[in-house]
Amino acid sequence: MRYRVMKVVIFLLLLWMVTGFYGTKGKLPLTEAVVNELAEGLKEAVYAQFMPGMADGARESCITWVVEAQVESVLPLYGMTKRNVGYAVEASVAWEDDGHSKVLVYEELAEEDLQYLPTEQELQALMREENQAAQSYVSDFVPHGRQVQLPLEDYANYESLVNKFYTIDTNTMAGSDQLNLQALLSRDMTLQTKDEGPQILIYHTHSQERFADSVPGDTSTSIVGVGERLTKILQEQYGYRVLHHTGQYDVDTRDDAYGRSLPALEELLKEYPSIQVVIDLHRDEMAEGTRLVMDLDGRPTARFMFFNGLSRTKKSGNISYLENKNISDNLAFSFQMKLKCEEYYPGLTRKIYLKGYRYNMHLRPRSLLVELGAQNNTVEEAMNACDPLAHVLDMVLSGEDT
Repeated sequence: MRYRVMKVVIFLLLLWMVTGFYGTKGKLPLTEAVVNELAEGLKEAVYAQFMPGMADGARESCITWVVEAQVESVLPLYGMTKRNVGYAVEASVAWEDDGHSKVLVYEELAEEDLQYLPTEQELQALMREENQAAQSYVSDFVPHGRQVQLPLEDYANYESLVNKFYTIDTNTMAGSDQLNLQALLSRDMTLQTKDEGPQILIYHTHSQERFADSVPGDTSTSIVGVGERLTKILQEQYGYRVLHHTGQYDVDTRDDAYGRSLPALEELLKEYPSIQVVIDLHRDEMAEGTRLVMDLDGRPTARFMFFNGLSRTKKSGNISYLENKNISDNLAFSFQMKLKCEEYYPGLTRKIYLKGYRYNMHLRPRSLLVELGAQNNTVEEAMNACDPLAHVLDMVLSGEDT
């Protein structure tokens, strides 16, 4: 009996030597297949030495404590390997059959070749990557043809134009000198393509804006991630050269974010004079009971809104220190975008919002501020909205209907 015990102890010690020396060359992360093989070998050794005549069912019941409970203490990586299969590397441990019995073979690895199980931080990073992969937003979007033809003659007068297309903030004012159908349609918004370098700049004055299911600390699920998707669509599907600026100007406070972002934007435009379109991409803030979402061809899609700053208020009139010589072009750009949305994707956009102040829209004639969805939209809904937004932008910039 003592001899039999010694044989099992020696067997267990051998297993411990193979798998247990932490911090030495002997430490081998095990795959599930190897662990199962070792466990089966341990079972057979115990069966042969202690239970040669016991029925299989009884042996299984008795051995459970030895294999399931004790193997985890003898093989320190066994429990972790079971929980993290796929992260462990292939171990240089195998059972070799010499014709009579299975012999455990151990091949020592160089220390630099060893790969260990990931840390908690690494596991979290892997989970985020898997989440992103699962939500890669592979597009099955099909651009619409024109769905309706708006009777523009019905909006020739100021009142009907405003009622159909605009919401004017109570603290500002916009007259027929600015909101004139003929003037809004006559301005050429098509892009000049002869210059090298980026043509479109996308940035975020409020980079910290998140959605209902955004992952904390993961910018790919924030408004910045939506900007990256819009960038990718414009580049890969429509052939534009797009610069996505991910500078952060509202980390500690949103106060004066426009003032803090302005120097960086001016520097970018100086460095890349080829940029003709500047898009400030936001998400809105709505009452919790309001969902800015619609079903667009079976895809849940966030509704969006174009926004213009008029550099004037009712109280003060024109704001001289916020001069914007590009207001007429800014207004024409947002109107032509809104008109295309109405005809190709009815119901997708809200009315254009007009407010005082400038919002850095003076930087280029083709400046666009977009409020895409709101805080209670999902990331998927916001990502899906990038497809029709990019399609409409291409129609306006190319001057071609599809």
